[in-house]
Formats: sequence, C-alpha cells, structure tokens
Amino acid sequence: MTTEYALEARGLGRKFGAFWAVKDVDLKVRRGSIHAMIGPNGAGKTTCFNLLTKTLQPSTGSIILNGEDISRLRTSDVATQGMARSFQISATFTQMTALENVRVALQAGKGTAYRFWRPLGSIAHLNTRAMELLENVGLQDSAGVAASDLSYGKKRALEIATTLALDPQVMLLDEPTAGMGHEDIEPITELIRKVSVGRTVLIVEHNLSVVSSLSDRITVLQAGQILTEGNYAEVSSDERVIAAYMGGVEDAL
Repeated sequence: MTTEYALEARGLGRKFGAFWAVKDVDLKVRRGSIHAMIGPNGAGKTTCFNLLTKTLQPSTGSIILNGEDISRLRTSDVATQGMARSFQISATFTQMTALENVRVALQAGKGTAYRFWRPLGSIAHLNTRAMELLENVGLQDSAGVAASDLSYGKKRALEIATTLALDPQVMLLDEPTAGMGHEDIEPITELIRKVSVGRTVLIVEHNLSVVSSLSDRITVLQAGQILTEGNYAEVSSDERVIAAYMGGVEDAL
C-alpha cells in the first residue's frame, strides 16, 4: 500500500434526531500502528466505531480505507475490503467447538459459509488453517471444546481467531478486555500485540494500563468530538483529558 494511513475519517458525524452522537471527527490511523480511542462514558466511542465499520451509516463525512472511500458500502462489503472487527460482547457460536467457529469464519472469507448441504469432507481442508489460527491465539488444546465451555478470556481469544480468519489488513477491537479478571488481561494484551504484527489496529478500550502498553497513538473523544490526540504521555498529562475523566487518567498513571 502506498497510502500512509490505513483508515481515515473526514468530518465524520452521526445525528439521532436533533442529537449529534458524533460530530466533525477527523481521524487518521497510521498503517502498521496500534491506535486507541478512549473517552469517558457517553463520549461517542461506540457510535464512532460503528460508523467506521459501517454498522451505522454516517450522517456527514466520509470514511477512507486504504485510500478508497467506503462511506456508502454495506457492512458485508467492508470485510472484503480488508477490514474486520470484534465486538464488546463475545460473538461466537456457543454450541460449536472452537475449531468449528474458526472454520465458519474461514468459510465466510471464502464465500462458502452458507452452503449448508455440502458434505463436511468438502471443507475438511480448512481444518489445517483453523488449527493454525487457534495455535496463534493459544487455543490449540481447546479445539474440540464448545465455545460455551471456554473461560471468558479464551472466548475473547477465540473471537480474535475468528477475526483473523478473515485475514484483515485493518482490525478494529471493541473493548477486548471488558469484563475480564486481572489474570486474563495480560494474556489478551500480549495476544493483541502479537496479532498486530503486519496489521493496523484500532482499539476502543477503557483499561488505561492496556492502552498505555499497547498504543502508538491515542485519540480522546468527549461529547462526540475529538478532544485531543497524541501518545500516552501527551494525552495523560493533558488537563482537558484529566478534567474529562474527573481525575481518572491522572490516578491511573
């Protein structure tokens, strides 16, 4: 790719009735970086995330992916353009095994996911790649375990594996450590660092220790608009950010 930025938002906005949930957001995510989006509750992070992934259509502005305007594309078309996302709530098929979940994602990437009447033997060749992806996220020993029986941390790892199955150039991770105990946060943080190699990652995350250890650059939202942007040292010392968090950022250092 020749463009410096893998993902951009230009004047991005979304209006619900008379209320602007996101307004005039200009965002540039540098290729090959891990870029975090943070902000207090109600700042518009999720809405902005949903706009970027086309879960919501923007009221104003444009979205540029790898130099191409994707503003009018459908959600299903965005994945074919090299961008995939995970969700704050784990989105796996609970009654399927870990291997089957990844295999379904691989089928989706190949456009064969919904050919239900094909014999299982016709997709057996996907098992090798599915096992490779499970190994990448440390779940090789859980391949035959139903997703519902996995620990919360392993469910998040499985979701990352299914996201990787789409072979995205740009990954958007929505609160990947939300609801985790301390024992799961560090492994998931290391996993994100590992899978980000050769990719661009945009992450929404409340845990500021995760943000500080992972992020190359941070965008802070407040009331649907960008408050400031910079590296962690710059952002965490900004008095406007400290005020927005009512002391939360300063206390987290």
